This record gives sequence, C-alpha cells and structure tokens, in this order.
Amino acid sequence: MQRSVEQHNAEQREVWDRLWAGDPIRPPVTLGINIRYYMDNPAVNPKAYTFKQYTLEPDAMLELQLAAARWARDNTNWHFDAEVGPPENRWDVYIDYQNCYEAAWFGCELYFAEGQPPDTRPMLANDDNKNLLFDRGIPDPLNDNAMGRIRRHYEYWKEKLEHFTFEGKPVRCTGVSGLGTDGPLVAAINLRGADFITDLYLDPDWAQQLLSYIVEASIVRIEAWREYLGPDMPTDWFAQDPMGIKWGLGDDSVELLSIEAYRELILPHHVRLYEHFGGGPPKAGGGPNFIHLCGDVQRLLPTIRDELNVKSFDTGFPINWETLRDELGDDVLIWGGVPVAILKDGTPDDVAAETKRILQTNITRGGKFIMREANNLAPGTPLENIEAMYETTKEFGRYT
Repeated sequence: MQRSVEQHNAEQREVWDRLWAGDPIRPPVTLGINIRYYMDNPAVNPKAYTFKQYTLEPDAMLELQLAAARWARDNTNWHFDAEVGPPENRWDVYIDYQNCYEAAWFGCELYFAEGQPPDTRPMLANDDNKNLLFDRGIPDPLNDNAMGRIRRHYEYWKEKLEHFTFEGKPVRCTGVSGLGTDGPLVAAINLRGADFITDLYLDPDWAQQLLSYIVEASIVRIEAWREYLGPDMPTDWFAQDPMGIKWGLGDDSVELLSIEAYRELILPHHVRLYEHFGGGPPKAGGGPNFIHLCGDVQRLLPTIRDELNVKSFDTGFPINWETLRDELGDDVLIWGGVPVAILKDGTPDDVAAETKRILQTNITRGGKFIMREANNLAPGTPLENIEAMYETTKEFGRYT
C-alpha cells in the first residue's frame, strides 16, 4: 500500500511515543546506519569522497552527512520507523570519527585502508614501551591528537553553520565523537593489541593499571567536553531517553571473557564509569543505565543487569531469542533483531522468516522490544530486505 509522508510520519511517531509511554502498539523498527552505508552510493557521494577525506576535511564530512540525510529521508527511512520528507526545523550533523577517536586521542597512529573506515595501529605493542602512557599522563582532552582535530573541526563548523542553510533550512551540529566511550577493554586492546588478553593473566598489575588509566582518562575527556560545549548542546542521547536512562557505554571485547573473568577483571572499571556518569553506584541508586554489546555476550547480560543496573541492552549477533527475555526479565528494554548477513545477502523471504521467528518467541513480552539490524547496517543491503523486516514486524509484532 502506498503511504503518504503524513501517514508514515504519524505512524512512526505514534509507535515511538506509545513505547516510551509504556503502552506499546508494536515494536518500533530502527536501523543503525553508518555513513559507510552511503559512501558507495553515487547519489549521495558523487565526488567519490574517501573515508580519509570524510574524516580529515570538515567540508567533505558536512557535504556527505547532509547528502546522506536527504537521501535517507527520501529512501531508506520509508522502510523503518523514522521520519520521511524534509525536516520540519533543521538538518542535524555531527563530527564523526567513527570508532577510532579514543585510541587516536591516546596517540595511536590513524590510518585509512582503501574503502574502509578509519582505524588505528596499537602504540603499546612493544614490551619496551608499555609504560609510555603512564609516563606521558592523560592527553589534553581539547587539544591533543584526535580530540584536538575534533575541536578544530567543531570550531570551523560552528562558525560556518552560523549563516549556513541546506535546502532552505538551518544546519546544527548536535554532537562530536569523544562524548562517550567504546569501553575500557576495547580501548586497551586498541592500544596494546590482542596481547592485552594474555596481559590480563601474565602481567595483571600492569593490565589493571592500564584499564584504570583508560577509565580516568575517559572521565577527564568527557567532563572537559561537556564543559566546553556548554548546556546548549546535549552531550549524550541518554538524557533524552524517556525511560530515564542516565548513561551508557559499549565494550564489545568483553565477549572474549567468561563470566568469572568479566566479574574479576573488567566489571570494577565499568562500575567506576557508571558510578561517575550514571548518578551514583549502580547497586545503590545509580542509573538506570544502557549498554551496547555486539558479539557472543549473552551469558554476561544478567550479571551486567544486576551489577550495573542496566535496563536497556543494545544487542548484536549471536543472540538466543528463545531464552533472552526469561534471562533478563520483562522490565528490561532489548534492542536487536535480524543479523546483518541475512539482511544483506538473504532474500526478502529469508529476512521475513527470521523476523517472524524472533517475534514469535517471548521477546516482546512486557512490551519492551525494539527491532533492529544486528548490528549496524552493512553497505549494499537492499532496501527490499529492510522493508521485509519492517512489514513483518508490523504484521507479527502487534500487541494484543
């Protein structure tokens, strides 16, 4: 059935409003869409900007983000619960250093493999320089390395956007990379390499010192940027969440650990971060909190719920949908859905079947489930496959 802009926007708004109000109609469908989804699309990127240009040239980043936003509102957004058509008030952009900002701020070399998002090389891989960061101290949050480039980028945009319009509407910078953290274990592995997992056991004092350094540096960085940006810019989306979520992080590398190892080696560092940003100790009134974890992490989620007062989980793949709701309880919001490989390489029938299978478990019990790709939409994913997930959720996800 052909939908009008007004019909689509009214439906998606009601679906989200009813979820947050505790009276859901059906699970909303959302997508994690990175700029890389649009980079190979000539309609979005006619100048064939590379990731190096996108990251290091503020005008290229601005041009690509606005073109992607316009294309999404005319195309992709029709296939999930997102607004279509021109924005009512303004276009939003953000300074996007992908997942490399943290290691690059500490001083890791930034590099650009052909056709790939930016990445970094470990700077502590040599045992002779393992104490390099301790000797240097915490980098300046506003001036050193990647965060210095981000600040200059932000100031350039701030001046440019003061009198800049796109298709007749103003443009606002709504955030910058560096206001959160991808997690202390992820950062440690980026700094040291995969050897850090063995360091946790073979050189535990040094490993714990590095994790503590990363946590304290993250707190210093985030607080400095909150003060620098001031009250006019939301410093994270969690404060806007109607569930009252206080704060959240990701730390995908915990999938490498057993429950016991996570509790002993990483949990205290997560507690420190949530205690600082989540309104107090998680087990003594702080939170509720959010976490994003891709990978094989399901065994850890009940511990994370209980120890960190996490009430909102953004999952990836693999997930056992038959058991997850029973493991976490009806009062926990769960984000997740069809694996990206099925969405990208399957047929619409394959996507519909997997979507239906997920919805026919008890995952929707309690009304706190958001359907999304698991996790981060792959470039080349056909729109008809996204539509299959959307329409199947609308058909089989309705609460009765």
